[in-house]
Amino acid sequence: MIAHPGVRFADHTVTVPLDHRDPGGETIEVFAREVVAADRAGEDLPWLLFLQGGPGGKSPRPLRAESWIGRAVRTHRVLLLDQRGTGRSTPLNANTVGGRSAEELADYVKLFRADSIVGDAEVLRERVAGGARWDTLGQSYGGFVTMSYLSFAPQGLRTCYVTGGLPGLTATADEVYARTYPRVAAKNAEFCRDFPQDRAAVRRIADHLASADVRLPDGDRLTPERFRTLGESFGMSYGYSYVHWLLDEAWHGDQLSATFLYEVMAHTGFVDKPLFALQEYCCGQGGATGWAAARALAERPEFAADADPLLFTGEMMFPWMFEQIAALRPFAGAAGILADTGDWPALYDRQRLASNEVPVVAAVYADDMYVDAGLSLETAAAVGNVRTWVTNEHEHDGLRTSGDAVLGHLFEMASGLR
Repeated sequence: MIAHPGVRFADHTVTVPLDHRDPGGETIEVFAREVVAADRAGEDLPWLLFLQGGPGGKSPRPLRAESWIGRAVRTHRVLLLDQRGTGRSTPLNANTVGGRSAEELADYVKLFRADSIVGDAEVLRERVAGGARWDTLGQSYGGFVTMSYLSFAPQGLRTCYVTGGLPGLTATADEVYARTYPRVAAKNAEFCRDFPQDRAAVRRIADHLASADVRLPDGDRLTPERFRTLGESFGMSYGYSYVHWLLDEAWHGDQLSATFLYEVMAHTGFVDKPLFALQEYCCGQGGATGWAAARALAERPEFAADADPLLFTGEMMFPWMFEQIAALRPFAGAAGILADTGDWPALYDRQRLASNEVPVVAAVYADDMYVDAGLSLETAAAVGNVRTWVTNEHEHDGLRTSGDAVLGHLFEMASGLR
């Protein structure tokens, strides 16, 4: 084990089937990092598997026992999973998919959904945790994976904790975006109230980008629509301030500043997480998603390019991204195929979930921009043995910003369910 202040780390890498239905076929590697309190390293502690948000996000890289990890290691041995395609697991990015046709790449990417992540977790549970049932902590998309886990392998689970991530079990992509756009518009209104001077600044930058060929450091052209995707951060506790300070340093004379262009490139580049840009397919069920976010945008005049104020978009993914963004261009053909795919297997077994006996405690953020609280509460009512904590004290990143308090509260709730 590697020692850091207060904690010990151990790395685990397992080989798993690319397709768990074909155990003799192609394989990939899945990585997870074990974290345990230094003074409890020799104890037989229950495991807590962390399921990161995204899709396409790797697990945290902690240096010490702080925030939610600091709370978790008081009672658990934590396993930080890099879900397939992310981090140190076999990566899925522009540098690793060369040589595949659009059809082959689409078939490959289809195997990176929640049901495959559950299969990987079960391999880790057997090989790393010795087959013991474990607890899970699902943040955001990790909560979606949790519902798949409860659907397909509940025998591996002891207690499930979810923060900002109870999915709509039957919601289509169209229904999700019908609910999402009004929340994003409301976040834009709050941003304008907090920083009224930025209303003109946003319009000035968008008009400049529409009339000038502005290049990011990687050579991509910065377009008004790519600039507007900065609103993806509005659902986080830091989102408004982050965008405000970007705008504050946007200009150097009559040109956009190098600082601004670099930050926009980094924030909107998808270099290490094309799966995030492919998220419509990750949640597809029962029919083609058909670029639902783009279709919904066309029906929202408040988000028009000439609207006043000009609104940022949120966590929506559009076809133009796979043309304009270098890291996504290799996925353009596959993205089109995935958008037209209609025969998605179910991600949730509603009958099994209805009779679920595994304790589930979930924080539902009332003002969550990304995961609709109404759909979350519908799911909580439809799944057995779920207890919710509905709160407006935190934004979507409450586990990150107030992890000790959030996870501690969920632990207390769970103590009454076992």
